Amino acid sequence: MSIRLLLADDQALVRGALAALLALEPDLEVVAELGDGTAVAATVAEHRVDVALLDIDMPGLDGIEAARAIAAGGTGCRSLIVTTFGRPGYLRRALEAGASGFVVKDTPAGQLAEAVRSVHAGNRVVDPSLAAETLVSGTNPLTDREREVLRAAQGGSSVRQIAATLFLSPGTVRNHLSSAIGKTHTANRTEAALTARDRGWL
Repeated sequence: MSIRLLLADDQALVRGALAALLALEPDLEVVAELGDGTAVAATVAEHRVDVALLDIDMPGLDGIEAARAIAAGGTGCRSLIVTTFGRPGYLRRALEAGASGFVVKDTPAGQLAEAVRSVHAGNRVVDPSLAAETLVSGTNPLTDREREVLRAAQGGSSVRQIAATLFLSPGTVRNHLSSAIGKTHTANRTEAALTARDRGWL
């Protein structure tokens, strides 16, 4: 019995390359490919997928939320994050969301196939250098609301615009931004948002 795989990546070239590489393995079969995370959980159920390989940065639903949706679906499918973004904060959030593994896209094909088999067998697979970095970097200090406000600030929105979008008062938004700036040890909200994003906290 081959291991049935789903690939979700918004870059068609990357998705195609991964599919071609994995198809060379006699025990692996790609049964579904998606360009965003929105339909991942439904497709997993429809195609009886064993392991879903998910990119993090996708439109609709990102890979971490797609992994959460798969875990909530109760199909027994396991998730393996395969991403360009080897950020410690992402690793921690992915594992908390129910992902079974986390590897970066420059992982050699043979190692990726082994990671798929290992995850399918019930093991947890994590890129070793990233695991060490995550231990050193510590936990995400931002509250859910601070993350929400920083995400809204990334596009250059004013305090008033952020307040309207999130249904908060401008004063509350300023307090959250101030707190996030302090926790990220930055000078302003733009730097705070960039730092938080680079650490995978958003």
